[in-house]
Amino acid sequence: MENVLVCDDDKEIVEAIEIYLEQEGIRVYKAYDGEEGLEKLRSCKIQLAIVDIMMPKLDGIHMVKELRKFSTIPVIFLSAKSEDADKILGLNIGADDYVTKPFNPLELVARVKSNLRRYMALGSREENENIYSTGGLVIDDNSKECFVDGAPVRLTPIEYSIISFLVKNKGKVFSINQIYEKIWRDSAVRVDNTISVHIRHIREKIEINPKDPKYLKVVWGVGYKIEDI
Repeated sequence: MENVLVCDDDKEIVEAIEIYLEQEGIRVYKAYDGEEGLEKLRSCKIQLAIVDIMMPKLDGIHMVKELRKFSTIPVIFLSAKSEDADKILGLNIGADDYVTKPFNPLELVARVKSNLRRYMALGSREENENIYSTGGLVIDDNSKECFVDGAPVRLTPIEYSIISFLVKNKGKVFSINQIYEKIWRDSAVRVDNTISVHIRHIREKIEINPKDPKYLKVVWGVGYKIEDI
């Protein structure tokens, strides 16, 4: 049985979601502010969180920022706001999906089940020594696959080799020559813009906004790194 946290200061909404999810065989944990939500996430084995943005004590945005420091479970935001800027903000800080109030409970249940399927398909990745992650970016070195917030990313073999190398060394900066020599296993004599082209393609695939990347950063005059989130 999957466990889902529902965190919202509106108790009627929490109870309504609980009824629909339990009908699908999903166990529901309840919290009514961000601080209580984090406590439940740290103490219980939860596979997905439904989080309201506007809450007392700790809002949903800051709650998910803290969550992403210790977990990669899927997060679905609930909010009365429907503007694109709010959706982008939520996705940028680590949410997987966004549902605007008022919502159709059956649609929410469908989104919960879809996100759970993707997450559970990855297995217990935190326990696998060949799984490397930072924030919602995950590299599975067994299957040579890349995932962003649970969704698979299609990479070429060279792109996978570059992102895998950087994720395994997250937080460290590598020059263009160092990346070239590591991936191509050859001296970086005439690299030209080979690395920068591949980096651009990778960003287009893993970043919500490639011009303002969350993961793959450039350190001007030095090289590239994957942010340690």
